[in-house]
Amino acid sequence: MPVELVKTATPEIIDAINELLPQLSSSATALTDEQVEDLLRQEGVFLFAFRTAESAPVTGMLTLATFTIPTGLRAWIEDVVVSEAARGNGAGRALVDEAVAYAEHLGAKSVDLTSRPNREAANRLYVRCGFEKRETNVYRYKASQVVDSI
Repeated sequence: MPVELVKTATPEIIDAINELLPQLSSSATALTDEQVEDLLRQEGVFLFAFRTAESAPVTGMLTLATFTIPTGLRAWIEDVVVSEAARGNGAGRALVDEAVAYAEHLGAKSVDLTSRPNREAANRLYVRCGFEKRETNVYRYKASQVVDSI
């Protein structure tokens, strides 16, 4: 299977994460071994990795976060990234499909994600995967504002 649920912070996984991060966000900084271990230990957070074959290098990743609220178990997809060299070969679809299936297996009532409008290929992918665009407002309160107020 080209998508695997990552359970261990191996040197290969840590290197792959740090190679993919700059393609995900220009402001992302490399993660230390300990940070990757902490990520993988979090309850309800699951990292999926894509490989074209079992022994091939990791060329994509996705994070699935799950949480329980009064209305049930919810899931959120974040940090979907496929290396530039591997794009257009089904890696994104495989990652999203596997994460959605895993969320359903856990009993999630819904799976949400956000994507900037200018990420046209990503938005087309999410629609092909069965996601529906919602009419909602997304708000962000920056963490620095919280820290400054303490």
